[in-house]
Amino acid sequence: MDVIINIIIVGLVAFFLINKFMPVKGVKQISASELKKELKRKDVQFIDVRTSGEFSRNKINTFKNIPLHELSQKASQLSKEKEVVVICQSGMRSNKATKVLRKMGFQKITNVKGGMSAWN
Repeated sequence: MDVIINIIIVGLVAFFLINKFMPVKGVKQISASELKKELKRKDVQFIDVRTSGEFSRNKINTFKNIPLHELSQKASQLSKEKEVVVICQSGMRSNKATKVLRKMGFQKITNVKGGMSAWN
């Protein structure tokens, strides 16, 4: 009986971890090198979800800073009609941000894999 319970617990933990770190369905994933091409586009909203301190130390000028913890409240500043490209330091927070945006009804969302770590 203990073996069955352990298998169930391990399965639930694995499911949780996979679900937490997997890219969101319907969200485009691009590399830092692909981002360089995207930066020229005028029809895209570029959002950096790092803290304001992180953003001020190292930023891409095209990006607007909306820290992840403020995204739900400030998402109204973004147009749901335009694509949103999201970046953070490593890609973890931006992946979370894509989930938040998706739940809020945004359809055109792109995540930068590897974030600013891959950019530099």
